[in-house]
Amino acid sequence: MAKREIGIVKWYDNSEGFGFIARRHGEDIYVHYSAILCEGSDCTPVEGDPVEFTVVEGGNGPEAQEVVVLRRQRD
Repeated sequence: MAKREIGIVKWYDNSEGFGFIARRHGEDIYVHYSAILCEGSDCTPVEGDPVEFTVVEGGNGPEAQEVVVLRRQRD
């Protein structure tokens, strides 16, 4: 089983369907909308949301999979 990591959403563009997560250790990691696990109507992560994810090797380097938003940031 792959190790889970915790990070913070650095930015996410809902219209493009991707963004980046700031990792605790290492470089920022790419996240695609298809990797976000969500129950409910609002599944879009926003800047500052803490997330848990698994790192996999994608076609252009590491990317986040099985992404779960831990707490929603409020305006």
